[in-house]
Formats: sequence, C-alpha cells, structure tokens
Amino acid sequence: MNTKPRKHLVGLTLLAVGIAIGWGLAQWKLAASSTAGSTQAPAAAASPERKVLYWYDPMVPTQKFDQPGRSPFMDMALVPKYADEGGGGAGLSVSPQAIQSLSLRTAVVEQRAVASSIDVVGTVLLNERDVSIVQARSAGFVERVYARAPGDVIAAGSPLVDLLLPEWLAAQREFLAVTALKDAALSAAARQRLLLLGMPETLVARVESTGEPQGRYTVQAPLGGLLAELMVRQGMTVSAGMSLARINGLGSVWVEAAVPEAQSGPLQPGQTAEVRLAAFAAEVFKGRVVSILPEANPQTRTVRVRLELANPGLRLKAGMSGQVRLLGAEQSALLLPSEAVIRTGKRALVYVVDAPGRFH
Repeated sequence: MNTKPRKHLVGLTLLAVGIAIGWGLAQWKLAASSTAGSTQAPAAAASPERKVLYWYDPMVPTQKFDQPGRSPFMDMALVPKYADEGGGGAGLSVSPQAIQSLSLRTAVVEQRAVASSIDVVGTVLLNERDVSIVQARSAGFVERVYARAPGDVIAAGSPLVDLLLPEWLAAQREFLAVTALKDAALSAAARQRLLLLGMPETLVARVESTGEPQGRYTVQAPLGGLLAELMVRQGMTVSAGMSLARINGLGSVWVEAAVPEAQSGPLQPGQTAEVRLAAFAAEVFKGRVVSILPEANPQTRTVRVRLELANPGLRLKAGMSGQVRLLGAEQSALLLPSEAVIRTGKRALVYVVDAPGRFH
C-alpha cells in the first residue's frame, strides 16, 4: 500500500488550518483595537488637557517661568498656573500636596494692647545728686581724726574730726563779756556775730548755758552714706572753706544704660523701667528714667540714660551690672508670628488665607 500521497495530503490540510486560524486571530485583534479606540475617544474628548499659562515658585509667586523645572530660589519644583484657575493675578493657589510637602501652617492674627520695650545692659552707679561736702567754717587746727577711711559707710551724725578754732574761741569770750553787761541789745548783736561766723545754733546755746567758751568743735557727718573722700589728718592746719570730707548718700542709686541711637527717640524722663541684676537674679527692681544725657557717643552711636532706684538695706552697690528693660506706653497692635513675615529688603509681606488652598 502506498502511504506517501496520504502523508502529503495531511500536511497540506494542517497548513491550511493554521493559516485560517492565524487570519481569524488577526481579524479579532483588529476589531478589538478599533472597539477600544472608539470607546477611548469620547473619554479623551471629555477631559481636554488644561492650558498652562506659566510656571512659578510658590515662595516667590511674582516670578514667572515659561518652562517647568527647578526653582532657582528655593530648589523646588515649579508649580503650573492654569488658565482655568480663578482669583486674578494677585491670588495664589497651592495644592494640598504642596501644602503638605512644604509643611505650610497658618495662624490667627490678633489685635491686642502691647507695650513697647527696649532691652539694654545697665551698670549701678552712686547717686551724684545725693552728695554732701563737709568744710571747715573757720581757720584752725585738726586735733583728732576719728577712725574713718575712704570707703567706710557711716551714719548721719557720726563724728569725723575735732577742730580747734581760735577765732571762734575769741568771739565766744567777747560774747560772754557783753552778756555780763546785761545789755539786751548788745547781747543780741554779739550773739548774732557768733552765728555769722558759722557757729551752729547748738554750740551758741551751749556757750550761753554753761558760760564757758567752746573752742573745740567736733565736725559731724550731715548725712549717712559712703565716705568717698577724707582730706584731713591729725595735726593739719585748715583754713576757712577748706573741704574736709565728701559723703555720698546710699538711699538711692543710679543705673546707667547705653541705648542705641536708633531706639532713643521715644524715651522720656519719668518713664518706668525694670532692672534685673546678676547678684539678685530672682528679683525685679522698679525704677524710673531721671535723665537722658544730651550727648550721644560718636563711637558706639548710643545715648546714655540714667535710672533711679531705691536702695533699701543698701543692697545695691556701685559697679553691679544687669539687664534693663525700658517700658513704653501701651499701644493697640496686630500680633502675628514673626516667621509668617516675608522681608524682601524693601517691604514686609504676609499671605492671607482666602479659602482652603487660596492665598493673596
């Protein structure tokens, strides 16, 4: 039996079947693609591409760019500005994604009464208005100097020196001689002469009551405070008007502060102040401005301001330093976080929220 013709026939049949199957698959794919194209075309037509007017940096919205890319200011991706976005040219729209990536926060602006203040460094000084100069009222000799030295703190009425005053001694003897005459007019004139020579009323009364001349006179401190200078020693000769001692009161002290010239304009005498000294860190001392010196330091461009503080217990000592806060009058002002202000060098800007994601 001859099988070769049958094998050839089977091979041709299989080849024809394969071609038919391939042609059918090709037709089915073409129909599927045409069907998908017909279904996608309406969707594309329904959502046309949005028109981009320009690109910008949300942190510098006034600068516009023609092409997308990275911002030269903040090194971030530029944001497109679409034609269908409302709000005009002054508005700014930020997407929720950009708000989250920028960690954008908002704060409520409040209107409150605030007091302007200036913080500077101050130094405690002696009150130069509370000074007493002790002088000799007549020529004489220093018989005794009490145990005093510059820098001592003395009380009012403390003895300083004993003076022997020959002129006073002669005048007192004349007064006693005139008094013995029992002439009221002459006695009154002689007594007035003692007062004109500089004798205190207490000394004249002692001479009248005892009938003995008082040639030795003890000079006392007229006020309590710091014995800044003591210019006499035992055995010295003094003349009328010669300075014996200088005493500085300690009931109040000065605090002197250097205020920058640019901030010194609103300062006024009588303005209140708060002082915090390093020696008493937990305490706040209240004071007031007593003077604003009329000259500014040309090197530091500062103005010297003097405060006066009470000194109970003599705790405040010259040379101490601390922080001084000069308090101004209260004014109504809008308060907002300083980080919300954009300072360009020419002006200061803030962004106001119009709606979620919309700013101007």
